[in-house]
Amino acid sequence: MLEAADLECERGGRSLFRGLSFAVSGGELLRVAGANGSGKTSLLRILCGLLSPDAGEVRWHGAPIHGLREEYARQLVYLGHAPAVKDDLTAGENLSIACTLAGLAASPQAAREALARFGLPAGEIPVRRLSQGQRRRAALARLLLSGTVPLWLLDEPFAALDASAARLAEELIASHVAGGGAVVYTTHQEANIRAGVLRVVELG
Repeated sequence: MLEAADLECERGGRSLFRGLSFAVSGGELLRVAGANGSGKTSLLRILCGLLSPDAGEVRWHGAPIHGLREEYARQLVYLGHAPAVKDDLTAGENLSIACTLAGLAASPQAAREALARFGLPAGEIPVRRLSQGQRRRAALARLLLSGTVPLWLLDEPFAALDASAARLAEELIASHVAGGGAVVYTTHQEANIRAGVLRVVELG
């Protein structure tokens, strides 16, 4: 279970949110909603441990995440708003490195198949030559290899995607939740994710 306990976040002298508490268990989908600047990205960065809250704490199975460090990092997939891909590498190389850093055992064949599901070649073309939508799909392909990772934190996963890629992303999220995983995501777009337990946290 992921717990947010009385979280507070300030940016530039302005309070984005305070006293924010919620919990997400396996088999649950949580959407973080709010206008631009309301703190959605900051909240996801706090939840994954990349940003420290100004007050409160995040817990994983009852333990504060700041004490779990790498153990917690292995339990989650975090995809930020900007695709974290290196321009000089191919989509396949980026995916292989991301899986290695996350401790996921993914064969080159599995990586190629994951990228192919999103309509991308694994080799030859460096990421800098891909469109924004293709770069986003290259990042999302990691989800196809992360079914055993219990927690997914996804910041604007549907940004820059065409309809078919967005449907595939929705299906992957729904399947992960149905399989007992937990997903927290933000989006400015309408999403049709069929999940048994869907909740919304509204910021701002």
